[in-house]
Formats: sequence, structure tokens, C-alpha cells
Amino acid sequence: MLLLTREQTLSKKEIVIEEMKKGKIFIYPTDTVYGLGCNALLSDSIKKLRNIKNRDARPFSIIAPNKEWIIKNCEVEEFAKKWLNKIPGKYTLIMKLKNKECISNETNNSLDNLGIRIPDNWFNKIISEAEIPFITTSVNLQGGSPMTSLADANEKIKNNVDYIIYEGEKKGKPSAIINTTTQEIMRR
Repeated sequence: MLLLTREQTLSKKEIVIEEMKKGKIFIYPTDTVYGLGCNALLSDSIKKLRNIKNRDARPFSIIAPNKEWIIKNCEVEEFAKKWLNKIPGKYTLIMKLKNKECISNETNNSLDNLGIRIPDNWFNKIISEAEIPFITTSVNLQGGSPMTSLADANEKIKNNVDYIIYEGEKKGKPSAIINTTTQEIMRR
């Protein structure tokens, strides 16, 4: 596991992007809490992430590389447009896929819907430059509290990821979930 600060990550951005594309597992900052993720196109990496997190078969959400990716791959009805205009931000939008090939089936178990985020955080710009959808889930074992600092990160997770991008303690809460297919808003 390689621990990088924001400055180190930005200075090695090209290497980080290549590692993301190859499917390496990352702990990374978002605008809420720390995320755990990998390339959402690579089934083997997603299975490894599932194992690290002790995650059952429930679907993962992704960070989209940009809004254009969302528009190209998801159905964007009027309610969804309203929320799409509010991102980047602390929202996970549940949207109906129109292109199931845009992610690995392992990401969402071949369901018709996908949870999508674009965090308001500097690390999102690196994901955007990588031009890949990136798994986003909280850094915790299934059912546990999310990581807000290295001190409270689960040892099993820390010891099995390839990279930790750390920028200090986070004081946020996980993102609100907006189901654009049912028009339901769920706060966590």
C-alpha cells in the first residue's frame, strides 16, 4: 500500500491515472467521507474490492468521469435533470441505464439502475482525466462506520488496498441518495 498526500498525488497524476485504469484499489477523499474504489469496467478488480470490504452482492455506485458520461449512458428525465444540475455535490443519483456496457456487470449485478456521484472534491478531477467510471463506496466493512481519518480506518481494508490518498480528517456524512426513477430523496 502506498500512502500519498494531495500534493504527492497531483505531482504523480499520470502514474495515478494509469494505476486507476489498470484496476488498482484506492482509498481516496471525496466531499463527504473517504471512498473505496477501482475502475468500474474491470470485473476482477471489483470482485477484489468486494472481498476486501466483505460486501455482499449489493450494487456499488460509481463516480462518473463527467456529466456528459451520465447523459450518454443514462436516461435523463426532467426530475433527473434538476438533480444533474446540482452536481458536483453531496448526492448519489440513482438513474436508469440506457447503456449497460458502460460499466462491468459486477458493478451493479446487471441491474437497470446505477448509483452515480460526481463529488465536489479535487480528486474527482483526476477521475475525470482518467475518463473511466470509478467505484465509490465508503471505507468500512459492510455495516460499519465510514472512514473519516486514517486512525479509524479498518486494518483489513488498509492492508489490502494499493493506494491511500489522504488529506486529513473528514467531517462529512455519506451523500444523500436521490432516486431519479422513483423521485424519492433519502438522507443518510
